[in-house]
Amino acid sequence: MKLLLDSCVWGGALTRLRAAGHDVVWSGEWPADPGDEEILAQALAEGRVLVTLDKDFRELAFVRELPHTGIVTAEAGRLRVRLPTGA
Repeated sequence: MKLLLDSCVWGGALTRLRAAGHDVVWSGEWPADPGDEEILAQALAEGRVLVTLDKDFRELAFVRELPHTGIVTAEAGRLRVRLPTGA
């Protein structure tokens, strides 16, 4: 599975997911934080599901209806998976 981990996701998850055979990019390795809209656009351009702890991505995808490949959010022990419209 192709994933893009937001910088707020623990970097150790990168190693574990790669070891499990996933194609993973972690935005924490980028030289600068480009902002939520650019992170979402990068995930879409590369066909990656975004994994984040940041609730702002739900607003971008579902209120502003920005296109995405999929978003997985985790907060306070809850996991939410959002698929793109039509998936």
